[in-house]
Amino acid sequence: MPELGDGVQLHVDAIQMAFGGVAALRGVSIQVRRGEIFSIIGPNGAGKTVLLNCISGLYRPQRGKIFFDGHDITSLRPYQRARLGISRSFQKIELFRGMTVLDNIRLGRHIHMHTDLLHGGIYLGRAAKEEIANRDFIEREIIDLLEIAHIRNKVVGMLPYGLQKRVELARALALQPKILLLDEPMAGLNLEEVEDMARFILDVNEDKKWQVTCVLVEHDMGVVMDISNHVAVLNFGEKIADDTPEQVQNDERVTHAYLGEKEDLYVTRR
Repeated sequence: MPELGDGVQLHVDAIQMAFGGVAALRGVSIQVRRGEIFSIIGPNGAGKTVLLNCISGLYRPQRGKIFFDGHDITSLRPYQRARLGISRSFQKIELFRGMTVLDNIRLGRHIHMHTDLLHGGIYLGRAAKEEIANRDFIEREIIDLLEIAHIRNKVVGMLPYGLQKRVELARALALQPKILLLDEPMAGLNLEEVEDMARFILDVNEDKKWQVTCVLVEHDMGVVMDISNHVAVLNFGEKIADDTPEQVQNDERVTHAYLGEKEDLYVTRR
């Protein structure tokens, strides 16, 4: 295992990923420290979502390694990584549109269900207690946090897009993750919804009940520069910058590749 810096929770070590003759990732390495918000930015096609897919296990890189909490997870399947505490949302909403909000969130708790088929089928004793405990956790810790109590029994497919995004975050949180991978959570949201989503991400990152490390892929530079502790920049599958938001916004390589002229970049800091 390569040498890690202090507090590193996730280490992606020189991974390469190609589709046919197209190289999506070219030896990309990042180190995400426990408890931070780590953002990944870059133009369309830079390899950001591919990188998240490699971390979550949807893709297995042709070269390189991925370490989580000191363990090599490169060969683990997605459900095995989920059991370790890696959860994610998707760029395109991946909810069960014909099911209710509550049922979609409950699906995210399956990792924490330990009842066998027999006890689950008769729904007595241990199975009933487990179901009640999981329902209480969802109601108390997730639905209240994300302010979705009023839609808990609504069918997801009938909800506005912004609320569907919130439900997808809720399902990811139902896993009680140690690290949360967020693929463009602000995409398609209006200004008020973006502000709400940013607030929710800060809450799960900073609240002592959660303290979840967040890896964020996002195009909204105002949000990225405002809430991130660290920013990595990809361009054509290569990492061209990896530093604090202040340093990244002043990096000429980033300016030319993605951000545009400095005076046009909207930046705030909390």
